[in-house]
Amino acid sequence: MDLSQLLIVIVVVAVLVGVAVVVARARSTSPVGRPIAAPPATGLRPKLAKTRSALAGVFGRDTLDDAFWTELEEALIAADVGVETAADLVAEVRRSGTGSPDEARTGLEEAIVELLAGVDRSLHLDGHPAVVLVVGVNGTGKTTTIAKIARRLVDEGRGVVLAAGDTFRAAAVEQLRTWGERIGVPVVAGAAGADPAAVAYDGLRSAREADADVLVVDTAGRLQSKSNLMDELAKIKRVLEKDGGVVGEVLLVLDGTTGQNGIAQAEAFRAAVEVTGLVITKLDGTARGGVAVAVERNLGIPVKFIGIGEAMDDLVPFEPRAFAEALLGV
Repeated sequence: MDLSQLLIVIVVVAVLVGVAVVVARARSTSPVGRPIAAPPATGLRPKLAKTRSALAGVFGRDTLDDAFWTELEEALIAADVGVETAADLVAEVRRSGTGSPDEARTGLEEAIVELLAGVDRSLHLDGHPAVVLVVGVNGTGKTTTIAKIARRLVDEGRGVVLAAGDTFRAAAVEQLRTWGERIGVPVVAGAAGADPAAVAYDGLRSAREADADVLVVDTAGRLQSKSNLMDELAKIKRVLEKDGGVVGEVLLVLDGTTGQNGIAQAEAFRAAVEVTGLVITKLDGTARGGVAVAVERNLGIPVKFIGIGEAMDDLVPFEPRAFAEALLGV
């Protein structure tokens, strides 16, 4: 075998070895660092079909008589926009001098966009690491929401650590660990029944040691009427702010199917800990999608994300125009 043939053999062997390494990595069963496959992109409109269909019948009328405006206001109230907000929106559209039900639909879209305009909906990631504290009552989809937020942050190239502050439910800790493995981020947890504030602080320390960009802290779901549990949230926030820590966001997760009850929940959580943003989940499964308008208008707390399904990509930033068009579009 001459020198040229030997070189060819060496090159072929090197290529085969490289291919084998790539295949082995692709077949690895380790979930850590393996991204979740993104589902096909879907629009917001089909996700809000239940609320939209509840409103659509009103615009099928032929004339803009008193019955039309009454029916429109009642439909908005049924969609949980709120009595006062529904009345204000209808009055504004009537004043605009629309000449047909279709023009009224367009006018209502614009009125909703204007009502929700001029609000900072960005995720404030102040400090290093930035700290996002996530709170809410039981059953809102809080832990899954945390996973979806973490996935978004990882996709943006940020280093993320999760802290399992729901120490009262072993299932919650395991659920967060599972999500952490799938997304490829570490999860800090304590023993069952451990002090949630201590776990949160351990998470902060681990995030600092890892030079992570963001720490996202889960908390136990709690009824807003339980003052001792609400006091615990305030303690968690105080501990996270020790030693120069900054809690840039306190996100309250609300179940969209509960409608106006979400306002009472938000008021109680805001009294216990400064809520900076709202995440409204399960809007794909309810005809009460107008609650996003009602909660923000009543409380002055911006809606930052809405949940429109169970897939990882089904937590989307709240954008007023896209939301209004999805609710009212033909």
